[in-house]
Amino acid sequence: MSEKFDVVVIGAGPAGYVAAIKAAQLGMSTACVEQWLDDKGKIKLGGTCLNVGCIPSKALLDSSHKFHEAKADFGLHGISVGETAIDVPAMLARKEKIVGQLTGGVAGLFKHNGVTTLQGTGKLLAGTKVEVTDKDGNVQVVEASNVIIAAGSLPINIPPAPVDGDVIVDSTGALEFSEVPKRLGVIGAGVIGLELGSVWGRLGAEVVVLEALDDFLPMMDQQISKETAKIFKKQGMDIRLGARVTGTEVKGKEVVVSYSTADGEHSETFDKLIVAVGRRPRSEELFSSDSGITLDERGFIFVNDFCETEAPNVYAVGDVVRGPMLAHKGSEEGIMVAERIHGKPAQMNYDCIPSVIYTHPEVAAVGKTEQELKAEGVPYKAGTFPFVANGRALASNDSDGLVKLLAHEETDRILGCHIVGPSAADLVQQVVIAMEFGSSAEDLALTVFGHPTLSEAVHEAALAVDGGAIHIANRKKRK
Repeated sequence: MSEKFDVVVIGAGPAGYVAAIKAAQLGMSTACVEQWLDDKGKIKLGGTCLNVGCIPSKALLDSSHKFHEAKADFGLHGISVGETAIDVPAMLARKEKIVGQLTGGVAGLFKHNGVTTLQGTGKLLAGTKVEVTDKDGNVQVVEASNVIIAAGSLPINIPPAPVDGDVIVDSTGALEFSEVPKRLGVIGAGVIGLELGSVWGRLGAEVVVLEALDDFLPMMDQQISKETAKIFKKQGMDIRLGARVTGTEVKGKEVVVSYSTADGEHSETFDKLIVAVGRRPRSEELFSSDSGITLDERGFIFVNDFCETEAPNVYAVGDVVRGPMLAHKGSEEGIMVAERIHGKPAQMNYDCIPSVIYTHPEVAAVGKTEQELKAEGVPYKAGTFPFVANGRALASNDSDGLVKLLAHEETDRILGCHIVGPSAADLVQQVVIAMEFGSSAEDLALTVFGHPTLSEAVHEAALAVDGGAIHIANRKKRK
């Protein structure tokens, strides 16, 4: 045994690096194992999120939105800029600079907090030992008092559309197009497909999204899903539901996609095709057969509410365990586990995890949908408020969408909030905080919100729960 640590973390993504930093802050000797290397053979921290996920995609989303604003909306403000053009290499360079700054920041935090970085592929052995195999095939076994598995996830591949990294790409390849494709196909109308499709669509690509399911964004509140679909259609995004891809054929620099719908067989030709049908846990070759770890039928590591596996002193967090594959969920699990190892009675409230789709406008949600409350037989009441009635949204020429707040019919406790509209990600966080403290709709209604702000839409939705909205006509009288 070359070294022994209080905590060894496998994976340096948002779940793993946060767990490692927190463990070190609590005074425990900590090591973090990461296999990812950059072009120079140097270890890359931050996982999928910082390197090829959340951060680079948001950089491109912001660039594409600014381009679209300059091209289509500046005239409304009386601003004349002449003919607009997009320099794709410059846009990608900006993205890479941001990624480098953040990943370098994680490395700096590791150094500051005394976290030891181990380059290589981590594998859990029996007895909380971790085998680390580096890029040259050298193997060392590290002993730990506790192990946290945070190995993350991988894009799902489908046989009808094998990724070639050129014409047919996954979410990583979609961040590296050297030019704007004229026609872009996207398989999957989920979070990743919609975000990446919207990036290239705003830059001028004709985007067709093929979704096998018959319902659009079925995990969201139906009223929000319908409003979102209407907005995207107005923006020119062609979303075809009930379209199951059956095959692809690459012909030179194009790909012919065959798909079936209820009315027969169809085909479309694209310059690029993005396969975005979801992600799967990175659980293969992650542990030995005698490690005590158990997987469920979908490949997720089985854990309890405190992220404890069935192996003593072994925890698993983030995308490799149950629950939504969200960076912030993984990070908070990492903190909870580090604190529990240290002896603190930490726990997570899984009912208050926000989810966001970073299109424009954004789509965000927390808590129960109206459909879930109906299915569970929970008495509820709803209040909605459209951004078209919000002064700040109108002043910003960004008034598509609405806020929807759900509260218990009898107790008035907030049960959920669903938003499509400007800054939805930030607005829903206000309700997350309220729900964390067990607030009622009336609590939000009685809170003073600044004017003019987008936040007033949340205030008005809370007022509307009991028919007391001020700036729209209420459907029912206030009691």
